[in-house]
Amino acid sequence: MARAAITAVGHYVPPDTYTNAHFESYLDTSDEWIRTRTGIRERHFAKEGATSDLIVKAAHHCFDRHQVDPSKIDAIIVATATPDYLFPATACIVQDKLGLRDNPRLWGYDLLAACSSFLFALETARRLVESGQSQCVMVCGGDKMSAITDFDDRSTAVLFGDAAAVVLVELVEDSEIGIIDSIVGIDGQGGPLLRLPAGGSALPATEETVRRRLHFLQQEGRAVFREAVVKMADITLEIMERNNLKAEDVHWLVPHQANLRIITATAERAQLPMDKVMVNIDRYGNTTNATIPLCLSEAIDEGKLHYGDNIIMTAFGAGFTWASIYMRWGIR
Repeated sequence: MARAAITAVGHYVPPDTYTNAHFESYLDTSDEWIRTRTGIRERHFAKEGATSDLIVKAAHHCFDRHQVDPSKIDAIIVATATPDYLFPATACIVQDKLGLRDNPRLWGYDLLAACSSFLFALETARRLVESGQSQCVMVCGGDKMSAITDFDDRSTAVLFGDAAAVVLVELVEDSEIGIIDSIVGIDGQGGPLLRLPAGGSALPATEETVRRRLHFLQQEGRAVFREAVVKMADITLEIMERNNLKAEDVHWLVPHQANLRIITATAERAQLPMDKVMVNIDRYGNTTNATIPLCLSEAIDEGKLHYGDNIIMTAFGAGFTWASIYMRWGIR
């Protein structure tokens, strides 16, 4: 059976770097505290533009790197927690900025499932391609987290960064590669623990919501940490067991980059050494929906990925949401 596979990847990170020393200069925190609790040394923030601008630059990198004719794209899914607007969809804005008007059947939308959005979108693209609904889906993972981060809150200010990455998903002739299995889920009971309180229909913007800083994300860090450690490890083990994969069969674990301690705990539970785990949180912080595809894109640059490699991608996010995808790498 023909499978959907990732056939091209690209990324973009804004140039402006903010080290932990930046936060030391005005918050009651330290480089040691940040590094030991999160694994983050620095992150990048976009001084101007929106999430769509990050995605467009990542898309151009993808097209140029793999010599892609973008006119073949017939669907765009933008996985993001920071859309340009509630509407129009950021997918429409990306399509317009890329000038993708040659395919009259091109369509798209935004998918918002917090930090699991990229894997939810990748699984959706897989289904679209394997059903014949679409031939080439561009899945975009991008977030401008600096737009919703309260930089006066020391518990969250140091955690996030801005970035974007895109992948193309298409059918491939080699049935031994591609996306093989997935686990996805949600549990709404976790909603109050990590959220953006105001700006939606439940709590529209008012002078009071602005004064109370309710348009910035809020997190109960310890509770979210406990849930993430357990769930990411559980679903990583489950997808390995469902596909009869032992630790030695897995070439790469690509976890969502929220916290180095969560990443390490997930690897330990799966009995995977850290040299089989992709980590970039130290350089970028939590870029939300860019973390996993950014890891993949950088791994191409570093020559770490080989045709047929067994890869497990795992994420956990607000909602709560979670996802794990097993695939065999299909780019030579």
